[in-house]
Amino acid sequence: VVQLVESGGGSVQAGGSLSLTCTASGFNFDDVNMGWYRQTPVNRCELVASMSSDGWAYYADSVKGRFTISRDNAKITVVLQMNSLKPEDTSMYYCAAPPSTARSTTDTCTAVALALGNFWGQGTQVTVSS
Repeated sequence: VVQLVESGGGSVQAGGSLSLTCTASGFNFDDVNMGWYRQTPVNRCELVASMSSDGWAYYADSVKGRFTISRDNAKITVVLQMNSLKPEDTSMYYCAAPPSTARSTTDTCTAVALALGNFWGQGTQVTVSS
């Protein structure tokens, strides 16, 4: 059974850091593009960061220079290190396995989750206070 389980969310003051971990199971993790999404205040699903099976990383402009994505194929995990957090980073963060060509979309995260099926986690809340 395909499963993506997030951990590491929480509350932090602006300027602080959090690290999110996604643990995967039930599929060939080595061959799959992995990423993190979040819902924006205008209700679209933003692809925050993703990393291909060969280590190529994509970042949304809104997080470039602050967030770092990494993956450990041996541990079957993907980590999103978030530094210099801002109040506008507050959201639910979802681990997912989108196509390597995926970018942010005008769709809601509900719609993206339906499209990705089991390759979508339950989410972890990140709250950044000013």
